[in-house]
Amino acid sequence: MGAGAMRVRAAHTAGSGAAALALLLHRTDLRKRVERGELLQPLSFASLVLCSVLLYLKVSLMDPGFVTPEEEVESEEQSMVIPPVPSPVKMRRCGYCMVQQPMRAKHCQLCQRCVRRYDHHCPWIENCVGEKNHPLFIVYLSVQLVVLLWGGHVAWSGLYFEQSWDWLQHNIFLLISFLLIIIFTIVVLLLLVSHLYLISCNTTTWEFMSHHRISYLRHSDTENPFDQGIILNLWRFFCSCHLTAWEKIYFHRSNEPV
Repeated sequence: MGAGAMRVRAAHTAGSGAAALALLLHRTDLRKRVERGELLQPLSFASLVLCSVLLYLKVSLMDPGFVTPEEEVESEEQSMVIPPVPSPVKMRRCGYCMVQQPMRAKHCQLCQRCVRRYDHHCPWIENCVGEKNHPLFIVYLSVQLVVLLWGGHVAWSGLYFEQSWDWLQHNIFLLISFLLIIIFTIVVLLLLVSHLYLISCNTTTWEFMSHHRISYLRHSDTENPFDQGIILNLWRFFCSCHLTAWEKIYFHRSNEPV
């Protein structure tokens, strides 16, 4: 998996650089500004592309929230302060890596590790999206969307359509770049909107898709025991500096009078 991950990351980096280079080499607005000595917009665009690549590498290489054996002692200490309530929900040990799973954690078969607040395994970054890297994943998607929208506008400015083979030969790379930008823009936009919706509800992609198979959701009195309102959900997601003990929130909500 290591070699495959390196190939995916190298392809993303090379593709981003090639697309940016195509926009600068063809007769686009950026190229015309460079020729006139107006470097602010070309440099800003190049800096934004570089920022998106660095964010991509950071999200793909960072720890998404892997559960470690050392956390088992902490979870046992936390369980002592959680009020005992009758509940069919039991904390369980992972059958693959044998660690005590915190609530909302899931074992990823590709990473071969359990991940806290598991959202999904993203094949594009070749890493899981979990509690530690999910906020940065959203930042990356936002920056990438801005790059794609700006790149699409620049690519369109360089296209002038003629029904001739010479025109197609000279503009094929720019045309392909424009079509790819359109496709990726739609994908990134849909992905970003769906994630922001799930975050505002304090649920994950895995919980949304597998609600009926997850014990702590099936046995909950409410549809989503972690939902604390849009503002608090967004604040906890983007501004919390520490990992959340989801068991406390779950059992507290379960204990509230109806």
